[in-house]
Amino acid sequence: MDLGLHGKACIVTGATRGIGLASARMLVDEGARVLLVARDRDELARVGAQLGGGCELLAADVTEPRDDERIVNACVERFGGVDVLVNNAGTSFVRSLEQLSDDDWQSQWDLHVMGPMRLMRAAGPRMAAAGGGRIVNVCSSAGKRPSLTNPAYAVTKAAQLSLSRVFADRYAADGVLVNAVAPGAVTSPLWTAPGGLADQAAAARGISHEEALQAQAAKIPLGRLAEPEEVAAVIVFLCSQRASTVTGAAWSADGGTVATIV
Repeated sequence: MDLGLHGKACIVTGATRGIGLASARMLVDEGARVLLVARDRDELARVGAQLGGGCELLAADVTEPRDDERIVNACVERFGGVDVLVNNAGTSFVRSLEQLSDDDWQSQWDLHVMGPMRLMRAAGPRMAAAGGGRIVNVCSSAGKRPSLTNPAYAVTKAAQLSLSRVFADRYAADGVLVNAVAPGAVTSPLWTAPGGLADQAAAARGISHEEALQAQAAKIPLGRLAEPEEVAAVIVFLCSQRASTVTGAAWSADGGTVATIV
């Protein structure tokens, strides 16, 4: 199936690992030109060498108020426009409601709400002026069903879902389609790397890394964590011309974790 992404100018934030890297790779494979955005220059260089000539690199921090325009302008300058924005940058950690500090709440808000909002605010008008575009926000199943693992993450991901709908309503008439994808647990470094969520959960419960992963998988109707590529496939479809009547939607990609059809 031709997704109609050949030559499209794309931005992917948090592009050096997990879902972001898988999405960038799929977009490049579809013939898109991709601006890879992340904070770590060395990781960007490593990933850029893997993906080859279909991508450009930009070290930026989406929580910095001035970096939104810098990111969008870089895409325009290097590729001649901006057709696709994938707001993927995000993180979480194991911390109870009682343990969360004001700084924890603020940092999660800045990363999951203010960063994507600024990028959409910068990219949306440019896409509208060019006749349309695609925006996909990588949210979380925790935004649909709050988790006590990190309440600040869950609350800010719920806000990101609402934010996605606000921008979808604002730009639908301009052909800019805005959607969200809500993954559950994924076999990305966020979960599986040393010190990641599995290790944090294991330490909190006095179990092993593998036991923590098995306990998480047991909560998922499919019985396993998703692979990054499985979530990326949903994201890339929503970026494509084939998703021409989809906007304002929050697509679950969580193995059935959230027990609702919405």
